[in-house]
Amino acid sequence: MKQYIIYLLTLTLIFQLSCAKKMGETSAKVKKDPFIEDLLKKMTLDEKLGQMSLFTTDWESTGPTIRAGYQNDIRSGRCGALFNSHTVDFTTKLQKIAVEESRLKIPLLFGYDVIHGYKTMFPIPLGEAASWDLFAIENSAYIMSKEGAAAGLHWTFAPMVDISRDPRWGRVLEGSGEDPFLGSRIAEARVRGIQGKQTGQTDRLLACVKHFAAYGAPNAGRDYNPAEISERVFREVYLPTYASAVKAGAKTVMTSFNDYDGVPASGNKYLLTDILRKELGFDGFVVTDYTSINEMVKHGVVKDETDAGILAIQAGVDMDMQGGVFQEKIKDGINDGRIKEEQINQSVRTILKIKKDLGLFEDPFKYSSKERESNTILSKAHLEASHDMAKRSIVLLKNDNTLPLKDKTIKILVTGPLADDKNNLIGAWSASGEGRHCVSMYEGLRAHENSKRCTFEYIKGCNVDDKDKSQFEIVLEAAKKADVIILAIGENKDMSGEATSRTMIRIPGVQEELLLALKAIGKPIITVVMNGRPLVLDKVHDHSNAVLETWWLGTQAGHAIAEVIYGVYNPSGKLPMTFPRNEGQIPIFYNEKNTGRPFNPNDKYSSKYIDIPNTPLYPFGYGLSYTSFTFGPPLSNKKLYSLKENVVVTVEIQNTGNYPGEEVVQLYIRDLVSSVTRPVKELKGFQKVFLKKGEKKTLSFTLTPNDLSFYNQNMEWVIEPGDFEIFIGGDSDTQNKVKITIL
Repeated sequence: MKQYIIYLLTLTLIFQLSCAKKMGETSAKVKKDPFIEDLLKKMTLDEKLGQMSLFTTDWESTGPTIRAGYQNDIRSGRCGALFNSHTVDFTTKLQKIAVEESRLKIPLLFGYDVIHGYKTMFPIPLGEAASWDLFAIENSAYIMSKEGAAAGLHWTFAPMVDISRDPRWGRVLEGSGEDPFLGSRIAEARVRGIQGKQTGQTDRLLACVKHFAAYGAPNAGRDYNPAEISERVFREVYLPTYASAVKAGAKTVMTSFNDYDGVPASGNKYLLTDILRKELGFDGFVVTDYTSINEMVKHGVVKDETDAGILAIQAGVDMDMQGGVFQEKIKDGINDGRIKEEQINQSVRTILKIKKDLGLFEDPFKYSSKERESNTILSKAHLEASHDMAKRSIVLLKNDNTLPLKDKTIKILVTGPLADDKNNLIGAWSASGEGRHCVSMYEGLRAHENSKRCTFEYIKGCNVDDKDKSQFEIVLEAAKKADVIILAIGENKDMSGEATSRTMIRIPGVQEELLLALKAIGKPIITVVMNGRPLVLDKVHDHSNAVLETWWLGTQAGHAIAEVIYGVYNPSGKLPMTFPRNEGQIPIFYNEKNTGRPFNPNDKYSSKYIDIPNTPLYPFGYGLSYTSFTFGPPLSNKKLYSLKENVVVTVEIQNTGNYPGEEVVQLYIRDLVSSVTRPVKELKGFQKVFLKKGEKKTLSFTLTPNDLSFYNQNMEWVIEPGDFEIFIGGDSDTQNKVKITIL
């Protein structure tokens, strides 16, 4: 018995030593920075809460000014960061207050909504996503970051990685569409482009992943609404993009306005601590969206702003945007013991560490170079990159061989409210972008070399959003004399974006009436659609000879559109969101699940509409080219695989048309039998390939066990034995497939 007790004591000692070693290893990993710890000891509670408070300047309303109250907050250490503060002159002025007039001289962090460009504007993010070109997307993120940093900024509130299946929600323009796989790859590219490889480079900004979480799933497509989704849908559809952005190294994350599972995101410990920090391993700081802590009172989960602030800190929020709750209310929670000061210290540590990593303690004016500002912004190289990204973002939706207009001697009528527009083409969320720097479509058409063969007449025709048809007769008379009509229609830039939810996502005003009137003339019509979201384009499709989806393309929009129309560039864009036939189909997305009564045209009691087809007008991944591509059958390296093996699939693609061009080759899977229902298709790979006329290439795709896994009934991430179909083609409608079996 004595020997047995000695044996147990020995095992216990070994176990304790092992635990101590592991705890020591853990402590070493989170070793505290002596500089920051020394600074923390010197800080008053007000100064700590100041580092957790983000306020705005008055730039958006009055230009480079700041309220006296906020200046006093900077001097007293009660404000650690500012947004809407940019240009070297303005940020230098504000930074001097912090480092010359405050007690501890802690530098400010400057942030701004640099979403798809600072001065050189790129296509809206949804438009960039249509390029399916990760290198170009990363490069545009780098350039917008470079220009923002040159303007004295440290931080941008981008990328937005929210997946959305509902185009009624106006903020779809700021994301990458409906698919978690494509969205994840783009999220990674944008974080890499914004941040670079090392914090503190003067041509990079801090990225802020937003909006955590499920902000893109609001009920009824109405901004700020609750997201009523299951844990399974959350993890399979909405969470992957955030996880990918965090894995790519994003230093900050922004909370969303909506609630999730009954708790507002800014007070949701499950989201911000359990998932974001513990599960995803995020080690930066969490900032709220604008006054979202205050708004938890209206959500009805707290009685007042003090309780809201306490809930936010307990959940894992580090910085309060504009609400003033941390600055004004949190002391009560500390005094009565509901918040421990160490919780405050941990948030402040993280914020100060990022400021130190940026190099701001060493040189608070590191990003304040007038020479760099003047040499960087709107540089020739940046304009060329904007042009390149813009042409890659254009999607050809319809063409009856009217396009391209290459080498044709013709008379062109250019009409429509957006044909010679500049201000709208830079798009919503255009930061400090200015329409005067933008090239309109009409300017681009006239400036191109190919225009020497053509004669032009321009008539605006109508406005975007009113009922005035007084110019119709003038347009129709001109159309009778033209060989081709180019009609530019769509949305004003304030019709998509935050707080722009719409129940009717159609071309506004009398623009479609102008199209129908022109159609009656009998001349070929090329319709160029400029917009921030998928629209209902049934009439546009039916009454146009060619349709180009050009989104809002940014500073070089006109040149990019002209190159596509003239055939100098062969369009290669593919839709990142499904376009519905009408609003009654919404939400509509390609990766839906099957039903027990799938569509059957001969069976009334199957899942279908009685007034329109189930299918969208344009499916996810869709986009035409001036050439044609033919796919051979997908071939797997074998038919039977073990659970741990990679699946390798090849496909031959040939350019069988008359032009060189690029095709986005897309791979989808379907799990035919599983313990829970699975989507009819899931994107799991894509490659963009250039082929000369007549050229063939064989492409190879590798699917890992993780690509074939899903959450089972117990919410465990597993791969199950069974049959899978693997589809490869040019869009999500492809039926070109091979079947494999996992044993």
